[in-house]
Amino acid sequence: MKPPKLGTKPEPADTHHDLRLVPAAISIWLGTLACAMFGWWMALVCGALSALTAIVVIVRFRGRDPTFFAMGAALLVCGLVMACPLAIRLLRAEQDAVRPLAARGDTAVVRVALTDRPRPIRGAGFAGMQAGVRSVLLAAELERVEVAGRPVASTGRVLLIAPVAGWLELLPGQRVTTTGVLAPPTQGASLTVAVVSVRGPPVEVSGAPWWQRVAETMRAGLRKACQGLSEEAAGLLPGLAVGDTSALSPRVEREFLTAGMTHLTAVSGSNVAIVCGAILVLLRVFRLGPRFSAVAAGAALAGFVVLAGPDPSVLRAGVMGGIGLLALALGRSGSVLSALSVAVCGLLVYDPAMAVNLGFALSVLATAGLVLLAPRWAETLTRRGVPAGIAAGLMVPLAAFVVTAPVLAGMAGRLSLVSVVANVVAAPVVAPATVLTVFATVVATCWPGAAHVLVMLAEPETNWLIAVARHAARAPGAVVPWPGGWAGGVLAVVVLVAIWLVLRRRKSRIALAVLLTVVLLVFVPPRLVAPSWPPGNWAMVTCDVGQGDAVVLATDEPGRAVLIDTGPEPGPVDECLKRLGVERIPLVIISHLHADHIGGLTSVFDGRSVGAVAVGPGRAPGWAWRQVEETTRRHGIPLAELTIGQRLEWPELAIDVLGPHYVTQRGADQQDGTAINNASVVLRAQTAAGKVLLTGDVELAAQADLLEDGDALRADVLKVPHHGSRYSLPQFLAAVAPRVAMVSVGAGNRYGHPAKSTLDTLAAVGALVTRTDADGDVAVLADQGGPAVSRRRGPGP
Repeated sequence: MKPPKLGTKPEPADTHHDLRLVPAAISIWLGTLACAMFGWWMALVCGALSALTAIVVIVRFRGRDPTFFAMGAALLVCGLVMACPLAIRLLRAEQDAVRPLAARGDTAVVRVALTDRPRPIRGAGFAGMQAGVRSVLLAAELERVEVAGRPVASTGRVLLIAPVAGWLELLPGQRVTTTGVLAPPTQGASLTVAVVSVRGPPVEVSGAPWWQRVAETMRAGLRKACQGLSEEAAGLLPGLAVGDTSALSPRVEREFLTAGMTHLTAVSGSNVAIVCGAILVLLRVFRLGPRFSAVAAGAALAGFVVLAGPDPSVLRAGVMGGIGLLALALGRSGSVLSALSVAVCGLLVYDPAMAVNLGFALSVLATAGLVLLAPRWAETLTRRGVPAGIAAGLMVPLAAFVVTAPVLAGMAGRLSLVSVVANVVAAPVVAPATVLTVFATVVATCWPGAAHVLVMLAEPETNWLIAVARHAARAPGAVVPWPGGWAGGVLAVVVLVAIWLVLRRRKSRIALAVLLTVVLLVFVPPRLVAPSWPPGNWAMVTCDVGQGDAVVLATDEPGRAVLIDTGPEPGPVDECLKRLGVERIPLVIISHLHADHIGGLTSVFDGRSVGAVAVGPGRAPGWAWRQVEETTRRHGIPLAELTIGQRLEWPELAIDVLGPHYVTQRGADQQDGTAINNASVVLRAQTAAGKVLLTGDVELAAQADLLEDGDALRADVLKVPHHGSRYSLPQFLAAVAPRVAMVSVGAGNRYGHPAKSTLDTLAAVGALVTRTDADGDVAVLADQGGPAVSRRRGPGP
């Protein structure tokens, strides 16, 4: 072939796609969505409509257009499948004998076969509940059901909600017996007949299939190989390679979500393409034929799907990858859209509930966008002089964003504006990190040393991904609120279509550029050019950490402050300290050991020096005390105990310990939440803005004890006890007589904090009330006329 002459235009990309199976896939997807909204009978209706439409197309184009004839034939097959086997399966699930028992909330003894790995349920710590994983979800199929000693005939699917102990280590294929309370499942196109809430451990546990045991051994080997890495990298690498997010840091998880990079922590088509592509390249280096290479890659693909688990996106990617490898083995050039359509049809027939699965929808839409939009847009840039590699790198994440944005906006009620840029910057390191980590997983069980070397080679790439997500999440306006539900999704589609129409015309593009410039000039300068946070004379800041406490007290030295409590989870307190420019913390004081006060302790050490951690005399709950001990021991800093009458001093800051009287008088060291709250350390701080009373979560009994201190309680600023709960004595609030009352509380919390009665009492004593749920971070400023208040509205960086 002759090389093209200089100055000639490049050949246009081949934009022909095989669309014959697309209508069939769309019909099954819409049919199962209709079943989710209206019931099983919609499968019958949609199947009949699809079949009738297909018959009309076949008759109309028979012998005239083979493409439309094949399209009609595929649509007819899918219509018949929906109207017969799929409708019958959904009907049987809706009429299963267990459903009425679940509606009554009966207790049952069930024997089940697990069909998926346990999925941890993460949560922030509140009150006496430990942050992190507290329970797991397990999908299973019923083998035996007994209610009140009577057997019930059912072989439907169930979803188990079980505690971590005894359940987290189970594997697909194992059979277990347990007792739990039945509850109705979510309505829709689901074969699940009940949800079983389990409290005890499983019994009569059978062995797992050998391939599942091998897969778990490999995953465990990878986690062990990652132990020498930094904590965040060690948690992210298994998720990046095989979808194992059991050790993923909540902070990293939140930052990836904000940056639009969550797909990197879940196995999808990109993982399959990277793994199979690496294997094919390796085999072709040894000059092995395409058929043998395809078969070997297919075997590796099957093992990879078992290793990653039967998640909807994994199954879709695995089925599609298998079809592509089959086409390679047969010597045919397969169409990506055909493979995608077959995968969608097969998986929706296998499990109709995937029709409403967000991950499945995003995976399918992203693949379609990469096939239909990215090549055209990349070619347009190439014609304008952009190098082909750069054009593809820019257009791939943009196409994925455009097709998935309506779904994300409608489901999450918000939209990430930084995802395209973040994914462009992250893209170069994803493939090397994935390949290195997958190879480390393979060799971890037989050669741990080599696995550790491989993950060490992947650590810089992983740290790059974390850094990209972190900086993207901190960008002003990284996430904007958006209407949720169907209305939000439709609105996103309308906006995207309007932008596309505007960009088609030169004059419209100029007008849009002018509009964006005006918006940037109006909204960006207040947040970037002249930031108003933190105020230069701040003495105290109540951080917006959600439903929890974190208070920062300034010293006379910039970048140095004392921290009281750390909030319910890592991340928010760290971001607050970064916004304040705090780099050195001589002392972290934990008022008491509830999770909403200690959950963020680990992130306090990120990028800053900490002198010591101090606690009160309480040691309950036990898990929290052990967590604080382990954290301080790991960082090599002292753990001290505060006592009443103790005084702590720094330049421009002095702290006196006033309580807890409750513990010293009654010796309460119980698991009871009220007793733990009343054991809170109570502090009076002398700051540049006046006296501050910090009360932890003290309730009625402890407040009554503190009243004995008389005038010692009087303060200019009060950190309102227990997030403003109704358990506050009016006499106590009157004795403090604050000019400013600061409530640290999470928006929409389930406790009803702050209570109206407490707010009314504070207003009656003449206090200015601030709330972190409405005001964001709140600073108390040193002022000649007394303490002044500055608010940083809204959460986030």
